[in-house]
Amino acid sequence: MNRRDSVLALVAIGVLTRSVFSLGQQQSKVARIGYLAGDSRTDNPRRLQAFRDGMNELSYVEGKNLLIEYRWAEGKFERLPGLAADLVRLSVEVIVAVGDPVILAAKQATSTTPIVMASVGDPIGRGFVVSLGRPGGNVTGVSNFATNLMGKWLELLKEIIPTLSQVAVLQNASNATHPLFWTEAQSVAPKLGLKLQDVQVRRSDDVDEAFGLVVGARSGAVVVLPDPLLAGVLGARIAELATRSGLPTMSTFKEQVEVGSLMSYGPDLTRNFHRAATYVDKILRGAKPVDLPVEQPTKFESAINLKTAKALGLTIPQSLLLRADEVIQ
Repeated sequence: MNRRDSVLALVAIGVLTRSVFSLGQQQSKVARIGYLAGDSRTDNPRRLQAFRDGMNELSYVEGKNLLIEYRWAEGKFERLPGLAADLVRLSVEVIVAVGDPVILAAKQATSTTPIVMASVGDPIGRGFVVSLGRPGGNVTGVSNFATNLMGKWLELLKEIIPTLSQVAVLQNASNATHPLFWTEAQSVAPKLGLKLQDVQVRRSDDVDEAFGLVVGARSGAVVVLPDPLLAGVLGARIAELATRSGLPTMSTFKEQVEVGSLMSYGPDLTRNFHRAATYVDKILRGAKPVDLPVEQPTKFESAINLKTAKALGLTIPQSLLLRADEVIQ
């Protein structure tokens, strides 16, 4: 081998070595992300699993090339700012935020760390993004656009109880999105011949008193607004109190029906959480939130609990049962 060939061979070996080393670095790099939620780990395990499954399908495996820093407020929203700040201090590459109060806390904690919304009622109305197509800032993700469902919830209650005249709207006073729901409710209720009762709670201990107010005001049904506290931590307790008080409940998610709520209508949040993993992957690969449009739900599902209906002495119209995606006996 002459001198020129020897030099070329050494150069080739050097390039190959650097390529192999670089590939090894990429494969061994551990992605570190934050997962911030207002409920507890055990409240909605299917949603968390859907997100983890989504990450696995994109070749991220916890304990190998993925580290998830979990932070749970367990229904105590006052803890959210501290939990969000903790994730920022840990220099996570992305924060997955579950629910409007959580997104707000994360957004207030950082203007640079990318935030992926796994569930949000009205991202534009809440000021989380400028537009769906061009979010702006450091926030993007998946929306459930639940505020637009208020009219549908009231219509369904009226279909179940044609004589219904007043509906209580159960809100979390700490959830800044709930006034948007209330405004929407006030615009559609008169068209259905319905009056509304505004009922608010701030913490778990308030829910018993809240139902006392509903019964005292003679409301005939309750709409439980989507919220980590109401739909997660207190989901089963609210269903129990409502049934004991003879009150049909309309919820957003089928998980609430599974623990005793009468009916739900809303997006499949397990799909939302699964899709959130796609956003995390793109950001870890270098994409910017501003360039990732917010995704809207494409499918809505309904569920009915016939055991609860029987306990309330209600007969669900056959037409409604046929339209339901899931009927729990």
